[in-house]
Amino acid sequence: MESLSQANHGPGSYTINLLFKHVLTTLLEALRFSTLALVISLEAIFVLQKWKPIFHFLLLSIFIFIFTIKPYFLSSTPVYLVDFSCFKPPDFCKTPFSLFLENASKIESFDKESVAFMAKILTSSGLGEETYLPPALHCVPPKPHQQESIKEAEMVLPPVMEDLLSKTKISPQDIDILIVNCSGFCPSPSLSAIITSKFSMRDDVKSFSLSGMGCSAGAIAIDMAQNLLKVHKNSYAVVLSTEILSTGWYPGHEKSKLLLNCTFRMGGAAILLSNKKEARKSSKYKLFFSVRNQRSFEDKSYVAAVREEDSEGKLGVTIHRDLLQIVGETLKSNVTILGEQILPTLEKFWHAVSIIRKGFFNRSAEIYVPNFKSVIQHFCLPTSGSPLIREMAKGLKLGEKEVEAAFMTLRRFGNQSSSSLWYELAYLEAKEMVKKGDKVWLLGIGTGPKCCSLVWECLRPIVGESNRGPWAASVN
Repeated sequence: MESLSQANHGPGSYTINLLFKHVLTTLLEALRFSTLALVISLEAIFVLQKWKPIFHFLLLSIFIFIFTIKPYFLSSTPVYLVDFSCFKPPDFCKTPFSLFLENASKIESFDKESVAFMAKILTSSGLGEETYLPPALHCVPPKPHQQESIKEAEMVLPPVMEDLLSKTKISPQDIDILIVNCSGFCPSPSLSAIITSKFSMRDDVKSFSLSGMGCSAGAIAIDMAQNLLKVHKNSYAVVLSTEILSTGWYPGHEKSKLLLNCTFRMGGAAILLSNKKEARKSSKYKLFFSVRNQRSFEDKSYVAAVREEDSEGKLGVTIHRDLLQIVGETLKSNVTILGEQILPTLEKFWHAVSIIRKGFFNRSAEIYVPNFKSVIQHFCLPTSGSPLIREMAKGLKLGEKEVEAAFMTLRRFGNQSSSSLWYELAYLEAKEMVKKGDKVWLLGIGTGPKCCSLVWECLRPIVGESNRGPWAASVN
């Protein structure tokens, strides 16, 4: 039986609403340019008819109001990305395939079929031989205990926070907002409380912990921070993104739950945001646009990836076969909204025409995929595995250059869940690919399912990053 939410807000009505919004946005854009054409035509008539100067003044005033003053008053407070840091685990945490499979074969809870399945997944995953697992998962058998998870959190979060503070030369006392996201581990006291205590932060710091939001949580935390910065003026916000793996190990036989054992790896990132006017001079990026959406109103999407017990009571995350299709549907909705805001008018026009043609005239016709490369120069995609990266690249019509950061991050560090996007951005910086004025799209997709897009505009030349950070000695 369909849920009430699905009955009221099913995918059919959702698609119609998106179509209506897309067409409406295109029409409003056309109306805006029609107004400009009308103003120019009237001005030409006024000149030819030699009307009094007052009419020129009134027409000019209308033009300025529509195209200059109104957008100025509607613009929001700018949010700057001052800098960010990525955690590079110590060498003793490296986990080559041979070590992973050797340890797995010694674990009594795995049979030969389970080990063979994990070997097959590792081979096709796109991971390299130098990814990292926490010390608790190097043990035989692994130690997925509370205390080990706390140790892993303390191994990742304080060092990456210290590196960020050192880079930006700010004190923990300067931080006004703290957001820590980790999907699978939610201790009490919270992870944000652990950081607040460790760094002796102010008693009025606004701290939050996000859990259960999957690989999209890092991008969602940034979106949350920018909304808080709209309210709290002249502030600094720090976002810490990680995934604690010690508590997420699955020791059973169900293949759909063994996938995460093979692809998830250690990682963590710290990001400093600010709405201070003086922050613009030192910041790397400005948030150009962000958009969030979700499809948990649909039962099929809601259970596409869910943490649950198997038949033996062992806890793990079940990945269903139709996950790729659901990710595509979630991404499509997000991209449609994003495209309405940032794409050139001509790209939006052809996209809207193709939707109308397919919806009302020829259902077999293909929908035109807008060229996002016309406005965005760099792309940071989810590193959930080679098949997903390829499918997303195909859907967005991206080439090898645009997905290089995703494939390189997956190979070097694995799927680090919510923090992977920042390792990709660090890769682009280390290769000195990002130039002043370039736009970078960070795309987070996670369980729920949820999708969050962040588009950043580079504010200054970024050089010298190859000598520090997670890619030091890894890129030329």
